[in-house]
Amino acid sequence: MVLAQLGGSISRAIQQMSNATIIDEKVLNECLNEITRALLQSDVQFKLVRDMQTNIKKIVNLDDLAAGHNKRKIIQQAIFNELCKMLDPGKPAFTPKKGKTSVVMFVGLQGSGKTTTCTKYAYYHQKKGWKPALVCADTFRAGAFDQLKQNATKAKIPFYGSYMESDPVKIAVEGVERFKKENCDLIIVDTSGRHKQEAALFEEMRQVSEATKPDLVIFVMDSSIGQAAFDQAQAFKQSVAVGAVIVTKMDGHAKGGGALSAVAATKSPVIFIGTGEHMDEFEVFDVKPFVSRLLGMGDWTGFMDKIHEVVPMDQQPELLQKLSEGNFTLRIMYEQFQNILKMGPIGQVFSMLPGFSAELMPKGREKESQAKIKRYMTMMDSMTNEELDSSNPKLMNESRMMRIARGSGRHIREVMEMMEEYKRLAKIWSKMKGLKIPKKGEMSALSRNMNAQHMSKVLPPQMLKQIGGMGGLQNLMKQMGSTKDMMGMFGGGGDK
Repeated sequence: MVLAQLGGSISRAIQQMSNATIIDEKVLNECLNEITRALLQSDVQFKLVRDMQTNIKKIVNLDDLAAGHNKRKIIQQAIFNELCKMLDPGKPAFTPKKGKTSVVMFVGLQGSGKTTTCTKYAYYHQKKGWKPALVCADTFRAGAFDQLKQNATKAKIPFYGSYMESDPVKIAVEGVERFKKENCDLIIVDTSGRHKQEAALFEEMRQVSEATKPDLVIFVMDSSIGQAAFDQAQAFKQSVAVGAVIVTKMDGHAKGGGALSAVAATKSPVIFIGTGEHMDEFEVFDVKPFVSRLLGMGDWTGFMDKIHEVVPMDQQPELLQKLSEGNFTLRIMYEQFQNILKMGPIGQVFSMLPGFSAELMPKGREKESQAKIKRYMTMMDSMTNEELDSSNPKLMNESRMMRIARGSGRHIREVMEMMEEYKRLAKIWSKMKGLKIPKKGEMSALSRNMNAQHMSKVLPPQMLKQIGGMGGLQNLMKQMGSTKDMMGMFGGGGDK
């Protein structure tokens, strides 16, 4: 993902500061300058970065800190809070309610991925039990209705539009009325974009907004827009009451920071980010877990949600048990590949674990990873049980690899490449070794008396060290909020 590089740079700056023997003004300035540079390179607006630096210096007054204070943790916490503040306007966006009709209007420039995002938004809510419908009020772009129709048909979502009518306001009103009668509880209106900001575009947006009276206006922004993001977001905000932002194309090579500074311009939260072209490549954007992942501090909740979403309930304790043993066999890799095909890119999943910076994950491979995983699984289908169940890579000598290559119709080079991938994943997996999974009876007592002391006993020493020891663990628990979610990671969450 585009922000992996930014996360890596910030993590490194914090790590360098943590390694310093004495934390003085010079070390703090070096750390802040490094973070400032990383944010500016990611196209975050200069004023926001300058304000952030000033605020951190105000919070972390080294002269006033008593000798006993852990300066590293105070600085790290201040950086975490300021990054959260930059991305969080402090007020939640309007959330639609099931069974109650809500109208959501999408606005943005042409080419920002607005029509695709409308369908993704509808599809996301449809999976969660809403009855969405799409209205195409874009009469400016040729083929807009065809695109919406195609997307909606694929996702089995009702849609409305017209090839004959040229008045977007009339189409919007008719569509909204029709779907209200059909008891749809989420009516999404796709409006025209232009290739640049024009008075005509803003006038049309205002008219559609006045006619349909949307409960929420979502501003869709292309992540590659760079420094222009701030002014652009502001112009839209002045024209219609933007209540939320969705950032698209976060899977490309764009810097992404500019789009995030749009939050400051619209004073509206980012609610989703688009991470690819497919319908399900759409993530809920949650500030604290996002910043936590950016700083390599992990996102327990996200990781557990992914596990619960993908791994069947009866297999979850088994998966967690295997995690704790740290013995990674090719059979486990095969099973996890099956899950990953449903789960999303492995880098995205593993970046949710503390101690893993998103930059450590394979970058730019997300698109080809599916095909590659299927190829690896075909090769593993040609292996014996002994080969699949061994955690010793030395067992795989050249003659065995030749046999596997012949059996799967692949080249021996590809089998060797798969074994390299296995070794890489085994290394990541081994970091989880020593994860103590409480038995079911102990579970309820542990979750009731949950504190950092208990957590430190559950976590492997290596991971505890990466988080930053006891202090780091306490901070992480504070940031993640719900101990219930964290307990879920270790086999359950109470007496259910």
